[in-house]
Amino acid sequence: MFVDFLMEILNQSLILVIFVAFPLLAQHFLPVIKAVIFIEVIFMIAWPCMLKLDGDDELIYLDSEQDFISECRELLLCDDDHVIDSVGYRYLIESISGELALIKTGQILVAAYVSNLVRAHEFKKATLCLTKIHFLTVSEAIKSLSY
Repeated sequence: MFVDFLMEILNQSLILVIFVAFPLLAQHFLPVIKAVIFIEVIFMIAWPCMLKLDGDDELIYLDSEQDFISECRELLLCDDDHVIDSVGYRYLIESISGELALIKTGQILVAAYVSNLVRAHEFKKATLCLTKIHFLTVSEAIKSLSY
């Protein structure tokens, strides 16, 4: 019941009010709030996903949450690195209490945009004819990285 209450607060964006109006209360419940955010984010991700590193055309295929954790622990991440799931949702990568988490941005990327990311990735590898790369869905684009 308490978790439902916190989720309602998060969904209504009242968390800012708690932090501003009741800083001591916010500090007390911050670990709980972070845990709720982490749980909510993990269950909404449509795997497989791809990791897009800022300033680099290379894309990394992520088949599961375990792949995400394994890949990202070995990387030096910056604020603009992000994950795109099979539906097209964009997630920022955050470290919460020492654990990696994906925070949904609300931005949905279309298949044409993701196709362009894959084209740039393949151009860097120089192994495919770029004019033949076209995907009808984000899911198809991401799955192409697994080959």
